[in-house]
Amino acid sequence: MVNKIRKVTHCIFDMDGLLLDTEYIYQNILRDLVESYGSSYPWDTQMKIMGTTEQKTVSIIVNDLKLTCTEEEFLKKYRQRQLVELANARLMRGAERLILHLSENHIPIAVATSSGASAVEVKTKNHRDVFDLFDHTVMGSSDAGVLEGKPAPDIFLVAAARFPDHPCPEQCLVFEDAPNGVEAAVSAGMQVVMVPDRSIQPELRKHATVVLDSLEDFQPELFGLPAFR
Repeated sequence: MVNKIRKVTHCIFDMDGLLLDTEYIYQNILRDLVESYGSSYPWDTQMKIMGTTEQKTVSIIVNDLKLTCTEEEFLKKYRQRQLVELANARLMRGAERLILHLSENHIPIAVATSSGASAVEVKTKNHRDVFDLFDHTVMGSSDAGVLEGKPAPDIFLVAAARFPDHPCPEQCLVFEDAPNGVEAAVSAGMQVVMVPDRSIQPELRKHATVVLDSLEDFQPELFGLPAFR
């Protein structure tokens, strides 16, 4: 799938499910916690929380599923499990190659993740050689500048504004895996390369500029970026 494409100068990357193979870890943690309160974890709830901040994720789960706990109690347990289980997250296919290529060609790059600072530190500690190449990282669950999480556009607008040359949204290309993230990027006025999980239905992919099976399939030259050699 390819929509009309414009040239860009800056790239902004989601993290979970796009750069790091963490989505199954998060889903397992959440499923275990939900089941510990005697509830099931339905697919529509899983889809609703994709790409949201930790606080929003917990609010949706606790309230939609009517769990017998407070949001604060669930969030505390959720974060405790993250610190243990996210440490061994692997890079997604094609992620390292693309980041190295953009960095070597002096393309400004940033991360815009809904995760908080503590979770990001755990997830990236074994991949510092890659994540240190980013100009900056915006962490939606702990960044005061991000007033609303995805699907609101805030996180991508903040990420763009923190590049030293302050590019306009039209100059930025977002890489996402989740429908909420795609919606946020489009709302920010940015183009989006979507690399969705196979379970994401076609109607939830239609707003992306390009939809790929993996980052290995990305063609930078389509967006006016240096081609792979």
